[in-house]
Amino acid sequence: MSYKKIAEGMISCEKKAEGELVVIKTVQDVVSLLKSGAEGKIPIVQDAGTTTLAPVLSRICGVVCLSGGLGAHLAIVTREFGIPGLMGAEIKYDGELNGKKAKIVACGESKGELHILED
Repeated sequence: MSYKKIAEGMISCEKKAEGELVVIKTVQDVVSLLKSGAEGKIPIVQDAGTTTLAPVLSRICGVVCLSGGLGAHLAIVTREFGIPGLMGAEIKYDGELNGKKAKIVACGESKGELHILED
């Protein structure tokens, strides 16, 4: 099996994260993640949702945000927690992302990529 690049963005810290993708759209999604276990998860959020993700930030291994930049609160907080935040990510993938094995990879000073394990 191999990984396929599906997104590029700006990365908040030059670290790698490997885990399971979880699409977060509502506060209830965060509550469900908290109850089921956030360890080893990489949430995908639409907006730089630091407040929404606050209950799980210390447990997740990375985060993908479809908006924002390196000055966004989420990018700053992920740097403080030492987890990679892929900000302003442009995902190019038509399939279901929930549950996919993925990794966030730093590609230089402030660039990063999201890769998923191909079935």
